[in-house]
Amino acid sequence: MSIHAIQKTIEFIKQAAGIVLTPEKAYFVEARLAPVLREENIAGIDDLLRRVETGDRRLQQRIIDALTTNETFFFRDRQPFDHFRDVIMPELHQRRPPERTIRIWCAACSSGQEPFSLVMLLDEMRARIGSRQVEIVATDISEAILTKAKAGLFNQFEVQRGLPTKLLLQFFQKQGDNWKISDDVVRRVSFQKFNLMDDPRPLGTFDAIFCRNVLIYFDRLTRSRVFDKLASRLAPDGFLLLGGAESIFGVTERFVSHSRERMLLVPAPVQKPELRVAGV
Repeated sequence: MSIHAIQKTIEFIKQAAGIVLTPEKAYFVEARLAPVLREENIAGIDDLLRRVETGDRRLQQRIIDALTTNETFFFRDRQPFDHFRDVIMPELHQRRPPERTIRIWCAACSSGQEPFSLVMLLDEMRARIGSRQVEIVATDISEAILTKAKAGLFNQFEVQRGLPTKLLLQFFQKQGDNWKISDDVVRRVSFQKFNLMDDPRPLGTFDAIFCRNVLIYFDRLTRSRVFDKLASRLAPDGFLLLGGAESIFGVTERFVSHSRERMLLVPAPVQKPELRVAGV
């Protein structure tokens, strides 16, 4: 692959998805795009980029699908889910009127393990939250990975990563070599295509946002902009959860740590303008 093709690919994925790649990642780009070239019968990446530049949206999406990382697993890092069970839901349930639906956004949801984990947790919490309605919106930029998430079908390796055997037997059925999560769990998640570079206002306002293990692929300026967007969609008393390697330090002042849980973030208090007495 030519240096020109490497640079053009880096520029494209940065503009399209915010993902930062370096020239040292040429091997990664080549490996990820090789199946696209083969399936589309395109000679090389230079030719692929020329077709993309003509406005071929289908090929643009194929490149995005190929170059985005979809690493995830059930109850990943566990602590955020403990926070959801022990802090977030109890506090929201107490603050919100009984008829109010609590809205959760799983940004960059990948193949669905995160939102499905939340659904299973909510079932365990029914004795505490009663008939409280909870809406889970799960978004991702990749159409291919959203198709997989909506299918709710996982292989043996995927269900062995983080999923307790009790929940596997309770919510999944064996289908050949794979495991199918119950249709009821899938129905309780609204999967939508969404690019974190876009305007999130159409998604509405949320009481909690999971935006985990995606900001690590962005540069500082892009992370700051995404934090602004998340803050605009989060209720004033809502919660934000990041990945274990992600931090707000030096990037945004829109969030602060929860009073009891340092890794759990909440909107920063609104600073009231200082009143000045005339003539002083």
